[in-house]
Amino acid sequence: MFTGLVECLGEVAAVRAELPGVRLSIREPRIAGAAKVGDSIALNGCCLTVVSVDAEQLSFQAGEETLSRTNLGELAPGEVVNMERSLRAGDAIGGHYVTGHIDAVGIVDRRLDDGEWCTMWFRAPAPQLQQMASKGSVAVDGVSLTLVDVENERFSVALIPHTLAATTLGRRKAGQCVNIETDVLAKYVQRYVGQALQPETPARQPGKADQQ
Repeated sequence: MFTGLVECLGEVAAVRAELPGVRLSIREPRIAGAAKVGDSIALNGCCLTVVSVDAEQLSFQAGEETLSRTNLGELAPGEVVNMERSLRAGDAIGGHYVTGHIDAVGIVDRRLDDGEWCTMWFRAPAPQLQQMASKGSVAVDGVSLTLVDVENERFSVALIPHTLAATTLGRRKAGQCVNIETDVLAKYVQRYVGQALQPETPARQPGKADQQ
């Protein structure tokens, strides 16, 4: 479990094929120095397991499913990723509960810069938009954000200067892909309401075969 508060930006040091997946090596000395094999760390909001670590780099294995359903498959050496270590018991929750399981890949639709501030619009699949509401929470590339407007095909967020400087969102341009995870509470509410609205199955009346 994560909070959506990005700790730092890591640099992609290498992407090596390990069919059917890849091994991602990320350079970030501060996190690498405290990490150990088996730890869970979110890269752009996607929870991955540390498979090797040294003083400056961490390595992760990403399978075919992960590469096809997130933007991690587009990473190349020299690019940066958002990094967050998993929560420990007693840690403060400054963002919202983020599972690290990406629901869909969205696309930056429009970027409206206003000085050091920015309003960013993202296009997303309909099932995920149905789990969003204005003033609710969403994680974009692992960043906990508050939804501003939610439309039929897209949603918007307001980004403060700190978020733009400390995460990958400051580098995002129209047409680029982002990882989207909707609020886990919204998923449960949607499922509960959907089940509550389903008509009850009428009781089966006994037929002749039952009476014999």
